[in-house]
Amino acid sequence: MFLSAHYSGEDLVPKFNAGEAWKKVFGPVFIYLNSSYDGGDPLKLWDEAKQQMLVEVQSWPYSFPESEDFAKWDERGNVSGRLLVRERCINDDYISAKGAYVGLAPPGDVGSWQRECKNYQFWAKADDDGYFSITNVRAGDYNVYAWVPGFIGDYKYDVAMTITEGCEIDLGELVYEPPRDGPTLWEIGIPDRTAAEFYVPDPNPKYVNKLFVNHPDKFRQYGLWERYAELYPDKDLIYTIGISDYTKDWFFAQVTRKKDDNTFQGTTWQIKFQLDQVNKTSSYKLRVALASATLSELQVNFLTSLV
Repeated sequence: MFLSAHYSGEDLVPKFNAGEAWKKVFGPVFIYLNSSYDGGDPLKLWDEAKQQMLVEVQSWPYSFPESEDFAKWDERGNVSGRLLVRERCINDDYISAKGAYVGLAPPGDVGSWQRECKNYQFWAKADDDGYFSITNVRAGDYNVYAWVPGFIGDYKYDVAMTITEGCEIDLGELVYEPPRDGPTLWEIGIPDRTAAEFYVPDPNPKYVNKLFVNHPDKFRQYGLWERYAELYPDKDLIYTIGISDYTKDWFFAQVTRKKDDNTFQGTTWQIKFQLDQVNKTSSYKLRVALASATLSELQVNFLTSLV
């Protein structure tokens, strides 16, 4: 299966108009077989296969495919640069975009790369100082997109670029200014497009996947969404700013409650906070960063007014 909506949703199912031509190269697919002749620990085979995987990653793009649609390494280009963050309410100086994900994707609006699924994208992770290098990019027209863990929003470089065979493009320093209307009054979690920092319960013993025991990706255990109803059987989650701890008190997923008759009930979470001083001439804005959503509707109420 080369294309799937699993973990992504309907948005990433390619849609084609009548008579629309489309072509995309998948592969080549590498299958590695190893064996142990001495009846030793089978995990050593797994470790050896992972080492071979690292070798193959460095060997891509391969030179042996004969298809004209598979661009060889000398038919591709490279892009490099540095991404900085300017957070005027935190620091007057520029901040290195440590661990930023910087990519080339087809031209579009800010964040359009998230729903683009028919063409090619090329991504790299910036180092601690914000430097990035995107290598082996197919020739074509692209925009530069990025997002930075710890900062809300998406970045797009205003200038479109054309990648040609063998090109080496240095973008220099790029600056991302996250959306902001003023200082942060309170915040729950980390805007890093995961929910790993929130409370992830232990799985039902019937569903335990041993691969994810004592693993950072504990949220991948099966059936965790059902634990919400066990933790909150009658009333929904209430989080109090300044008192609650999001690592213990904020369930990692906003889910429905499964009832005894196998029906599902929508849930309403509350965030309680107090502002000692309110400037009635200023605007206060709530920003919500989602890791993922499917078949969902999010409603936000302040007191009794629907926003």
